[in-house]
Amino acid sequence: QVQLVESGGGLVQAGGSLRISCVASGSIFMINYMAWYRQPPGKQRELVADITSGGGTNYADSVKGRFTISRGNAKNTVYLQMNSLKPADTAVYYCNAAIKEKIDIPFYDYWGQGTQVTVSS
Repeated sequence: QVQLVESGGGLVQAGGSLRISCVASGSIFMINYMAWYRQPPGKQRELVADITSGGGTNYADSVKGRFTISRGNAKNTVYLQMNSLKPADTAVYYCNAAIKEKIDIPFYDYWGQGTQVTVSS
């Protein structure tokens, strides 16, 4: 059973920084990409950033230059460093990963339970 567990959310003032983390555990053969999504209050979930197994990254325009996604040395951990935070960044942040549990089955999408990030003005 694969699990993604996020941590590090909280309350921060506008202009501040926060780093959130996600660890994938369980029966994991291979992880392809890992990503962060967010869902602001009353809005749809949106992609924030993703990172491939090779280290290639992609960011939403709204966070470029402020957020940095990275993977840990063990490759089963993904971080999101968030700087110059704005009230508009307030959302539940979800970790997402494409994971293969065995060599002979496809990659499947897994999601964490989410971590709340609140930016006060």
